[in-house]
Amino acid sequence: MGFLLSKTMDANLKKQQEFMLHNARLQMERQVTMQDQMRRRQMAMQVAWSREFVKYFGTFFTIVAVGSTVSAFKKKKPSLMAPIVPLSFVLAYQMDSAYGTLIYRMRGEAESVMASEPDRLDLPHGSPTFDSIEKARRAKSTLSSFLEK
Repeated sequence: MGFLLSKTMDANLKKQQEFMLHNARLQMERQVTMQDQMRRRQMAMQVAWSREFVKYFGTFFTIVAVGSTVSAFKKKKPSLMAPIVPLSFVLAYQMDSAYGTLIYRMRGEAESVMASEPDRLDLPHGSPTFDSIEKARRAKSTLSSFLEK
């Protein structure tokens, strides 16, 4: 009788462990999916910001370029057109960021760094561990209780 009960308990324990593993996998998949969706939304906002910035900066650049050119011809001073050069670099960068291939080139460079220079990605003092987090939490808790006194 005890043997049958033990076998049944072992089978139930195994089923429960499989169920818990299945739930842990589902939770992990959901977390990964959520983090990916958040990353995509942040990237979309960044691209949208760049595109909006190009509109405003493009207008500013046009006004400065036309004004500088007109002033340079009227006063016969070509040096008045000097601001166009650095501003054109900023505009070109922003255009590349908003509509060009900058993101793809950055991604390729990031993949290259990850593959060939992984030591550049190490955090100071290494990755956080449970113990280091608990130590910091306890220190903060001790400090806040000390300050309250």
